[in-house]
Amino acid sequence: MQARTLDAYLNTFTSHRDPVRIQIAAVIRAFADAALQVRKSVNEGALGAAFAEERSSNNAGGDTQKDLDVYADNRFIDAARRAGVGHYASEELANPVELSQQGKLAVAIDPLDGSSNIDTNVSIGTIFSILPRLEAVGDTFSQPGRNQLAAGFFIYGPQLALALTKLNGTRIYVFSSRLGTFVEAYPSIAIPRLSTEFAVNASNYRHWDEAIRLYVDDCLAGTDGPRDRDFNMRWIASLVADAYRILIRGGVFLYPRDNRKGYSQGRLRLVYEANPMALLMEQAGGHATDGLTSILDLVPTDLHQRTPLVFGSRKEVEKIKRYHGEPSAIGNRHPLFGNRGLFRA
Repeated sequence: MQARTLDAYLNTFTSHRDPVRIQIAAVIRAFADAALQVRKSVNEGALGAAFAEERSSNNAGGDTQKDLDVYADNRFIDAARRAGVGHYASEELANPVELSQQGKLAVAIDPLDGSSNIDTNVSIGTIFSILPRLEAVGDTFSQPGRNQLAAGFFIYGPQLALALTKLNGTRIYVFSSRLGTFVEAYPSIAIPRLSTEFAVNASNYRHWDEAIRLYVDDCLAGTDGPRDRDFNMRWIASLVADAYRILIRGGVFLYPRDNRKGYSQGRLRLVYEANPMALLMEQAGGHATDGLTSILDLVPTDLHQRTPLVFGSRKEVEKIKRYHGEPSAIGNRHPLFGNRGLFRA
C-alpha cells in the first residue's frame, strides 16, 4: 500500500468541520512550507546569505543570535500569520505577540534549534508547540504542557523530516524531492521501553548533582556494575537530532541542571523545547521528566523558563527518577544493600 502524504493526513482534520482541527491542519501545512524555505538556506551553508557571522545581540534566552536564527523566525512567524494563529511566542522574541484576535490557536517555537552547530554541518531543526489560545497572551503561554493540542519538530539533516503528534500517537514524515511533499515514513512510533543507550554531555560530569553522576557511573560500569549490561553513550549537542534517534531506536537523553552559573535551573526552555519534546515522547510510549516531575505537569511561570530535561525510553527515564528520589537505595552505593540494587534488569 502506498504511504500516505502529510497533506492526506491533514485532510482528515478538516473532514470533521471542527474549526480548531481545521486551524491545526493549516498551521502544520504553513510550517511545512516554511521548513522548506529554511532547509534551502541550511543546504546553501556558508555560501548563503543566512550564514553570516554571529550578531552582536543575544536572543531573549541569552544565547548569541546568528542570522539564520532570525531568518528562520521570520519564516515561521509569517507562516503562523498566514494560518491565522492568534498568539506567537519564540525563542528569538523577548515577549509573545498577538497575530490575530480571531485565531483559536497559539504557537510556541524554537525556530532554529542547535544553531551552534550551523558551521559544523550537524543536523539542526525547528521545534514547535500548538496550544489553545486564551484571552490574555500571558495566560496562553502559562499553560502546562498537557494542554498542548499538537507538537512536532522538523530536522534539517540527511533527510528533511517532520516528527508530529496530534495526540493520537507520534508519526514521522520525510520530505520526498521526487514527489515534492512530505510522505509518512513511520506511521506509529513506539519507543522501546528498555534501552542500553544514553545521551549526555559527559564533559560536565564534575558539575552534576550526585544522582546524575551515580546514574552515569553505573551505566559506564556495564556488566561489571549494578545494571548488569553494557551501555553505549551518544551526544550530538542538537536536541532534535538526539530526539530523532531516540524516536527511531530508543535510548534516553539527559540535560540535567548543574552547579555552573546559569545552569542551576537547567538549560533547555520549558515552553518551546521541553514541552513539545515531552508530548512527542509520551505519544510514542516514552516519558519525559525534569528528573523527578513529569515535564507535561509543570506550570510555566515565564515564557523563557529553563528546566532540566530527561526523556526517552520509559523504564530508563523512570530509573533516573529513582536515582534522584531514592539515592540511598542504589545497591552498590549503600552498605545496607550490599551488591543488591533497585536497577538490576
